[in-house]
Amino acid sequence: MTADVVTPAEYTPFRRGAILASVTLSQTLYGMTFLMVTVILPQMQGSLSATQDQISWIITLNILATAIMTPMAGWLSATFGWRNVMLFCLAGFTFATVLCGMAESLESLIFYRIMQGGFGAPMTPLSNAILLAIYPKKQHGTVTAIFGMGVVVGPIFGPVFGGALSELYDWRWTFWLIVPISAVAWAGLWASLVEGGRQQSARFDWAGFLSLSLAVTCLQLILDRGQQEDWFDSREIIIETAIGGVALYVFVVHSLTARAPFLNPRHLLDRNYSLGLVIVLVYGMLNFTPMVMLPPMLKDLMDYPDSIIGYLIACRGVGAIIGFFLAMWIGKLDPRIGMTVGFGVQAVSGLMMMQFDMTVTNAEVAVTSIMQGTAVGLIWVPLVVATFSTLDRRFLSESTGVFHLLRNLGSSIFISASITTLVRTGQINHAWLTEYISPFNETLAFPNLPNAWDVENLSGLAAMGGEIGRQAAMLGYLNAFGLYTAACVIVLPLILLVRIPKQLGD
Repeated sequence: MTADVVTPAEYTPFRRGAILASVTLSQTLYGMTFLMVTVILPQMQGSLSATQDQISWIITLNILATAIMTPMAGWLSATFGWRNVMLFCLAGFTFATVLCGMAESLESLIFYRIMQGGFGAPMTPLSNAILLAIYPKKQHGTVTAIFGMGVVVGPIFGPVFGGALSELYDWRWTFWLIVPISAVAWAGLWASLVEGGRQQSARFDWAGFLSLSLAVTCLQLILDRGQQEDWFDSREIIIETAIGGVALYVFVVHSLTARAPFLNPRHLLDRNYSLGLVIVLVYGMLNFTPMVMLPPMLKDLMDYPDSIIGYLIACRGVGAIIGFFLAMWIGKLDPRIGMTVGFGVQAVSGLMMMQFDMTVTNAEVAVTSIMQGTAVGLIWVPLVVATFSTLDRRFLSESTGVFHLLRNLGSSIFISASITTLVRTGQINHAWLTEYISPFNETLAFPNLPNAWDVENLSGLAAMGGEIGRQAAMLGYLNAFGLYTAACVIVLPLILLVRIPKQLGD
């Protein structure tokens, strides 16, 4: 099998810059759709007369379509070439976005969201592969930093713009805002991107694709519905686990024995690539979790206004921009330095979040958000550079697909784990705190105790119960933040194992 490999010398600086701007813009828009929808869910639920369980499928099936189609980037590129795949996927994503804004029923909106995720998913790994192929290695750090802003900053600012548009106009305008900008990105790609990445005799491994898709589907359903269905006390979760386990077994055995598997396990023999997959899994675990955990904590426990919550989350985007600019400078050094500093900053921010209480200030939340955003920028650039520095350029499309698939799975896994930790430990702490509510507890007779907490009447007990619920939930959040901090620390030894090639600057 031979590959149509484009060397960096074949592109002028202007053409490279145009491609970089176009793919970054497309990734910013695609990334915005991930978390933007979470802000407008209440409006869509009322508009479409859906229950909370039904409306959640709008997010679940979009993520599922993304997870399934992400590893398809390698085969699509090998069969149809970079240019055709990118233009087709961006056009399909834009068309699906228009349909999302026009949807009149829950069923149609779910279908259009599946289309949106399926068309958009291959663009991220393929864009990453294109940039690594058309730029020389000495510029990979700078290019990855610029492109990373689109991948990481888009999901951060998406909820802010989505919330503002839904309040001013309607939830449909949240989707329609993306359409004209997507058209600009498509025109830029059409004018600048030339053909490349095509391989001769590229065969599609249906057995590998279907078994991997089934395994990923079952995993995503387990993670999304596990807490709601009480995990393995549910027949649904048990069945999904069994089917997913069999599918994963078939995929692994088939990949190891097939002549041309869907995802080639021989790439794992590359030390940096294997370590990069593990590290990006942890990176994905840490990336979106605070953005999912902080808003309900601030809203439900401390009664923060939605606008203030949006600004505090947006601080993470400011930090990410700072981090990516710092990464351009740190990229000239050993990539392990940037990754170590980044995960270290995240660990410190996790320790700070573990100190939160009911009196946490805007400044404290903003500082942790900025720190986490900065860490994201510091980690992403050296991680991408180190992971693919020793891998043959011919395999970039396929290998970046697996890379981004694990990043997405890491987010899903850890968000589910954090929510489970929050709920379960919150329940345990609630039971523990209620043991102290008794007429024999002398503390409750303290004269400065609020009159509303009078345990001698039902209204006082109800008020006391509400406060206990808040405190128990806060302890659950702190435990989830502790899990976040532990993940930051555990990954640090792996960074030391990354090998830095002598010719990284070529």
